[in-house]
Amino acid sequence: MLDAKQHQGKFGEDYVRVLASAAGLVVFTQDNDSDGVDLGFRATGRYGHVQSPMIEAQVKTWSRPTESSGRLHYRGLSEWQFNKLAGPNFSVPRYLFLICVPLDPLEYAAFRSEGVLLRHLGYYVSLRSETPIAEPNRQRHRPVEVPTANVLTAHELRRLTESRTAW
Repeated sequence: MLDAKQHQGKFGEDYVRVLASAAGLVVFTQDNDSDGVDLGFRATGRYGHVQSPMIEAQVKTWSRPTESSGRLHYRGLSEWQFNKLAGPNFSVPRYLFLICVPLDPLEYAAFRSEGVLLRHLGYYVSLRSETPIAEPNRQRHRPVEVPTANVLTAHELRRLTESRTAW
């Protein structure tokens, strides 16, 4: 059995994989998480001047979200993790995907006559306009504001992958 933290994290990644599957995207992983990327997503075909566009994401889960003024106030990124997403110098667009989950793991999925319901919602944010921390510390955390309007859906994941305009 997975411990509670592993279970929650695995559900978050699987949640995003379901969205990618529904969007018709290819999902890929790296050999290890040394670069702060959990999952990559690729669209097949040509989109404008780009062949097989892709994005990368760090996936975080959160069972006690705090929200005000249309923003989630996430404090779970270490400065090292923040730097792996912050700034404009990545050749592939990077995002933070924040999946809000129920406290009770038995509530992650519900079964209805019309299908399976995954709980709760996922959100995304680009940290491209943020300045990386000069001397990051893995023990210190860097707060991140995630707009609640940035709901991660299959359609939105496909749009992010096909176009750099949202990045």
